[in-house]
Amino acid sequence: MSTQWNSIKPSDILTKQESHDLRQRSDLMGFYLLAHCWGIIAGAMALYALFPNPLTFLLCLVLVGSRQLGLAILMHEGSHGMLFKTRNLNEWLTAWFAAAPMILNMDTYRKRHMAHHRFTRTDADPENYLYTPFPVSKGSMARKILRDLTGIVFLRTQIGIFRYIWGEEEGRWVRLRAFYGRPILFYTAVISSFSLAGRLDLFLLCWLLPLATTQQLFLRIRNIAEHATMPSLEDPLKNSRTTLVSAWERLTFAPYFVNFHIEHHMLPFVPCWRLPEVHKLMLARGFGERMEIRNGYWDIIRLNASA
Repeated sequence: MSTQWNSIKPSDILTKQESHDLRQRSDLMGFYLLAHCWGIIAGAMALYALFPNPLTFLLCLVLVGSRQLGLAILMHEGSHGMLFKTRNLNEWLTAWFAAAPMILNMDTYRKRHMAHHRFTRTDADPENYLYTPFPVSKGSMARKILRDLTGIVFLRTQIGIFRYIWGEEEGRWVRLRAFYGRPILFYTAVISSFSLAGRLDLFLLCWLLPLATTQQLFLRIRNIAEHATMPSLEDPLKNSRTTLVSAWERLTFAPYFVNFHIEHHMLPFVPCWRLPEVHKLMLARGFGERMEIRNGYWDIIRLNASA
């Protein structure tokens, strides 16, 4: 049975007018969010290309890795139908410019993610495996982070996804084409462009390396923050977590308001850029003391590396 809205419904949080106002999507905001994400990526690459040194390279690793996580978050937004108001724009632009660069398929993700919303932190939650190992020891957390930053997790993940899609022989090539068709075309165009410009090194150092390293770290910590080591698995205000973040954490671990996760689970029809307003409304209406709210991602790491 679905666990969504079992004890708290959207109408308990918002008035009808607030619900109507907050659910409004925007094509202009969708274009802005995608342009912002890709603009930071392009700017970081250009900075390193123009001034190649260890500092600009490190900055590029951090900024590109964070915006690659940002692309995954915008794909998540598109999977809810909320990145763009116009459906065709939402489906097409999200699939090509958010999902494909991350070697993901939005339709496949959408099916799994909707089940995550329905069955959050129950045995039927298909994303439960991301959260159940925690808390772990400090040594275990350090090893996980090391595997993230050395590309081991990226390789294991890609191999695992491929083996899962390969699966049974019947329908194999249909599944492979459906999942990898757009990423192959996207990466063919990108690699060809960098090669023709004589800067394939920028693709390898400033895109592929962050994808396999810093992005993996940011993704792990964000995943842990959302649903790991929760005070209650039944209470919807305590089986998800909202993390209050600083400017540098918003730049790295929490782009595009992903840190407002209780608010997203309670009101999944609200676009991400309106979630801070939902947070203020929930606090004003007395939900704050019942919500699992943490201050910063260092607090999250300490909580989950305490076994």
